[in-house]
Amino acid sequence: MTGSWEARYAAEFFGTLILVLLGNGAVANAFLKNTTGNDDPGLANGGWLLVASGYGLGVMLPAMMFGSISGNHLNPAITIGQAVIGIFPWAHVAPYLIWQFLGAIAGQCLILALYWPHYRQTTDNEAVLGTFATSDHANSQLNGFVTEMVGTAVLIFGAMGLYRGMFFHQNIDIANIGVGLLIAAMVISLGGPTGPALNPARDLGPRLVHALLPVPNKGSSHWEYSWVPVVAPIVGAVIGIWIYKIFFGLADCKK
Repeated sequence: MTGSWEARYAAEFFGTLILVLLGNGAVANAFLKNTTGNDDPGLANGGWLLVASGYGLGVMLPAMMFGSISGNHLNPAITIGQAVIGIFPWAHVAPYLIWQFLGAIAGQCLILALYWPHYRQTTDNEAVLGTFATSDHANSQLNGFVTEMVGTAVLIFGAMGLYRGMFFHQNIDIANIGVGLLIAAMVISLGGPTGPALNPARDLGPRLVHALLPVPNKGSSHWEYSWVPVVAPIVGAVIGIWIYKIFFGLADCKK
C-alpha cells in the first residue's frame, strides 16, 4: 500500500461507496417495480445474475482504482481478519471501519435518491428491505450465521490466494478481476439463504439508512437478525485467513 493514511481512509470510503452503489443498486434495479431491470411488476427480470454482476463489479472496479492505496479492504471483516493475523496494524483498524461504514451509508443514500420513484411504487416491504440489507429467508438465524460465516471464510481464503498466488505476482489487475469473479460466484452459489452480506458494512450501514430515513413502503428493519451479518463475516474472515496461513504461511502476505 502507498500514500498517507488519510488517503487510505478516503480510498476505503469511496471504494465502499462504489461497492454498495453498484451492488445494492443492482438489487434495486432487479426487484423494485417498473425499473428497466424489472419492467414487469412483481417479476425480477434482471434476476440473480444481474445482482451478482453488480456486486462483482462493485468489488473489482474499486480494487483497480484503490487497491494500491488502501489494500481495497472495503469490508470490516477483512480489516479485522488481517489485523488478527498480524498483517494490518491494529492502530488503524477503527479508522478503516469508520470510513467503510460511512461509505456504505453514503452509497445507500445515493441509491435511495436515484430509485425514489420506484420505492414509492413497490409495496412489498421485504423487496424494499432487500435493496438495503440481508435477511434469513429460512427464518433461521443459525442458518444465516453458518451461511455468512462459511461464505466469508471462502471469500477471504480465495482472495488471499488470488492476490498472493505466484501466477498473479506480476499482474495484480488479473487478481482484481479474479476477486470480482469470486464475489459474483459467491452471490450466485451461496446467496440463496441470506442475500448474502459477507461484509458487516455492506449490511449494517444500509440497514441504518432503512431504519432512520423515511423510505417509502418500508416495513421492519429486522434488527433481531442484524447481528448475524455483522458477527458471522468477522468470524468467517478470521477462519479463512488462518486456514490460508496454516497451509501456505505468511511469507508472501506481508507488504
